[in-house]
Amino acid sequence: MKKTAMILALAALGLASQAMAQQSPWQVRARIVNIDPADKSDPVGGVGAANQITVSNKTIPEVDISYFFTPNLAAELILTYPQKHKVYLSGTNIGTFKHLPPTLTLQYHFTPAAQISPYVGAGVNFTRIGSVKLLNGLGDLENNSFGFALQAGVDFKLDKNWSINLDVKKVQIRSDVFVSGAKVSTVKVDPVLVGVGLGYRF
Repeated sequence: MKKTAMILALAALGLASQAMAQQSPWQVRARIVNIDPADKSDPVGGVGAANQITVSNKTIPEVDISYFFTPNLAAELILTYPQKHKVYLSGTNIGTFKHLPPTLTLQYHFTPAAQISPYVGAGVNFTRIGSVKLLNGLGDLENNSFGFALQAGVDFKLDKNWSINLDVKKVQIRSDVFVSGAKVSTVKVDPVLVGVGLGYRF
């Protein structure tokens, strides 16, 4: 009886350890993401003016780190390096700027144990704007932007560790535009980000 009890206890311990290993709270992903700005701004020159400030599209690499508090609930930190965009006024290139847009979202995963696992998320974005070169030095942008972020995606599991990920985010990024120190517009970058990548669950 003692031997049987010991064998059962060791077996239970092994199964528990295996279950814990399979339920690691950490996941990392690498994505390729297309940034598609909303291309909206307040009219430059006042109400009714036709001049609009727009920002170029861009495809970027992205890394995110997720922590699962429960099988369904996770937090995701989305990271990249400073990205350079062209700025246009009514279609004419007037310069460039760089932005660093880390985003933190809280996600709900509907079917975390299934091979196909969709999720939704919401959170906040902080964008640091720098290296502004507009209108030969006459133009400038507000340095920081805080905004909301919405997210939806799906993981296609390849095995217990690896998965393919599709992800869509809408992020609020806005900045006042200045010329010779005077505010002339507010540009609403507000991009949609569509990404595809590979995930690994530890």
